[in-house]
Amino acid sequence: MTGFRPGARLALDWGQARIGVAACDPAGTLAYPVEAVPAGAGAVSRIVGLVAEYEPIEIVVGLPRSLSGGEGPAAATVRTQVSELVAAVRPLPVRLFDERLTTVTAAQRLRESGRSAKKQRSRIDAAAAAGILEHALDSERHRGIPPGELLSGADAPDWQGH
Repeated sequence: MTGFRPGARLALDWGQARIGVAACDPAGTLAYPVEAVPAGAGAVSRIVGLVAEYEPIEIVVGLPRSLSGGEGPAAATVRTQVSELVAAVRPLPVRLFDERLTTVTAAQRLRESGRSAKKQRSRIDAAAAAGILEHALDSERHRGIPPGELLSGADAPDWQGH
């Protein structure tokens, strides 16, 4: 076991219209929503800018899985879209982490706070990213190993050192 690694992190909830972004403090104790980036042209550039601003030790990207744990078309789309990000931020590690029900939970929390989920879609996306990051941090604390599937970084299986 490696234990919990200190350092700020970014998390992304990659959707068709928007990419929710969240961050955590360097101690990894508090995950919080940052913004929702419009998906499409310019999205990776904005995320690279956030990487420069927050200086994370890694990026955690939510991977949409079915309730049974399988991967469907949405997961395949995320894997394809994240490949551009991986190339843009290399050698920064990028990890995929199970995001089941995070958007639903974020919408419920907004409704419970008296806000209309329909009118707050960008907040829901950023809050969902914060939920993904909270779960990833909890996983690392409890298991003692980095969370999810490593796509890039010095420890990745396909790492070429460039």
